[in-house]
Amino acid sequence: MSADRTIFTTTEMLARLVAFDTTSRLPDLPLIVWVEAYLGAHGLTATRSRGPQDGKVNLHAIIGPQTDGGIGFAGHVDTVPVDGQAWTRDPFTLHADHGRLYARGAADMKGFVASMLAAVPDFIALRAPHPIHLMLTFDEEITCDGARVLAEDLQARDVRPALCVVGEPTMMTPVIAHKGRLAVRVSVVGQPGHSSAPGDGVNALHAMGEALAWISAEARRLAHAGRRVEGFDPPHTTIQAGVAQGGTILNIIPEQASFEMEWRTVPGDDAHAELDRFRRFLGETIEPWMQSRFPQTGFSVEVLTELPPLSLADDAPLAHRVRQVTGANTSGRVSYGTEAGIYQSAGIASIVCGPGDIAQAHRPDEWIAESQLVACDRFLRAMAARPFAA
Repeated sequence: MSADRTIFTTTEMLARLVAFDTTSRLPDLPLIVWVEAYLGAHGLTATRSRGPQDGKVNLHAIIGPQTDGGIGFAGHVDTVPVDGQAWTRDPFTLHADHGRLYARGAADMKGFVASMLAAVPDFIALRAPHPIHLMLTFDEEITCDGARVLAEDLQARDVRPALCVVGEPTMMTPVIAHKGRLAVRVSVVGQPGHSSAPGDGVNALHAMGEALAWISAEARRLAHAGRRVEGFDPPHTTIQAGVAQGGTILNIIPEQASFEMEWRTVPGDDAHAELDRFRRFLGETIEPWMQSRFPQTGFSVEVLTELPPLSLADDAPLAHRVRQVTGANTSGRVSYGTEAGIYQSAGIASIVCGPGDIAQAHRPDEWIAESQLVACDRFLRAMAARPFAA
């Protein structure tokens, strides 16, 4: 796919981006190579940073002074799969219909990335005295490790933006806070035996059931007595188990079981402190009996995904400027997570604001309104033209 053209409308750019299947299980390198060529045609040099997997690559480019400071526009280029979804059109070919643009990633979040890249000629023409950072990442949909790698790379090269807009779909309304997320896999090792002699084994499913009952009770406790942060729905930290499995056939005491669970924490709550409470329950309540029977039995916990919460003050200059540019009267708070919390943790004042509706994300026939891209085009140019103190 050639990048010999240097001028694209946002819709044209989006058509090229969605043509790359960047489902998170696949490398994003082909798309990154194309973007590098496009930026190179404008005289820009981009820097890659890599994850541990082959073909998983971030891209960072600076327009203007090659220093820290200025403003960053950040988006991930990976998408969720289309497998098993009832698409009525090719998910990797942009299709326009009555003001909507359909394709996998159109809303989440290649629409924002397309707007950002299509704006490159105008960003260059600004000749701004401050850096304008373009930040593309991998694996947001599964681990967010791309943003962590990029944040470390920016710090190592001393080229961190002072401010960052993460363009997840918010219908172009500013989001100044979101919950953190900690997802873990819990594995249970029991002792097998025949179900007619339960005393000769340790039932891993029963042990898992006790742990799941604790999670259910903890969910009620958090709902009734947890920290309240108004503006979130719900306004408290939540906990749930979403996947569970174990056992083979009914007449064998299950030797193995596992489940996955998550916390979504409001700002001010510590997900690792919550995890420690859970570990203590396992170690003090369930494991002693299991291991008194068979010492090799018990629980293990593996962290799958961790996202810190985002919390930008409502009166922060970045929040004020985004409201001013978008015309929004208020700033929102959401319960899902984004890479913005990672960038904030790295010392970059961050906000979430991008085109499209999160309700369209991850669904078959995903779409974004053309009017949202038009609004995003205006927004990016206005933000780039006048950064300000964080």
